[in-house]
Amino acid sequence: MAILTEEDLALLAEPQLAHVATIEPDGSPHVTPVWVDTDGEHIVFNTAKGRQKYNNIQRTPIVAVSVVDKANDFRTLWVKGTAEFVEEGADAHIDKMAQKYLGQETYPFGQPGEVRVIVRITPTQKLGRG
Repeated sequence: MAILTEEDLALLAEPQLAHVATIEPDGSPHVTPVWVDTDGEHIVFNTAKGRQKYNNIQRTPIVAVSVVDKANDFRTLWVKGTAEFVEEGADAHIDKMAQKYLGQETYPFGQPGEVRVIVRITPTQKLGRG
């Protein structure tokens, strides 16, 4: 059974900022804002190997995601899920996200030697409204 509704997918397709919570080694939460998208079934975002959220997901692939429409605080999506990494297509994906969020053809914040990955989240539980 699909957890994400058509309304959820529409929200994820817009340039809305999301917050992703991962689990630190000591069990405490680590929350970061991310650009978010969907492939129609999963929630996806992009990060670089070695970042804290990458390390946390690699160790414990349980995450939570919150998205709030910046124009309507009551239009939200809150889910728990499991995350996995996809390396193939990650550079093209971050450029797609730069177009969506910044209107730029390529991601302007890349660092030399940085290895990008797509984080694909399979929602397992929907929380909150909706």
